[in-house]
Amino acid sequence: MLANSAKVHVPRSLPQLLGAVKLAGAFGLLVGLVGMPAIGITAATGLVLFFIGALIAHVRARVLYNIAFPGAYLVLSAASLVLMTAD
Repeated sequence: MLANSAKVHVPRSLPQLLGAVKLAGAFGLLVGLVGMPAIGITAATGLVLFFIGALIAHVRARVLYNIAFPGAYLVLSAASLVLMTAD
């Protein structure tokens, strides 16, 4: 993970924070599924924005060989957002 972060020019001080943000988003999705939809919607929105940022970082750094991973996670996050707001 550190090697990928370095390739897309993420400062060495940020990967732990970014990991914590993803973990909080995943936890928020779970909370949304068990009965607090507003938290789930907020978490899904945050994850969509997070992975849009990841895609932008990959494109700006021209690191395209592994762009499918943040792209797939963006699609999953967007699908979660759509499903959470469909009620």
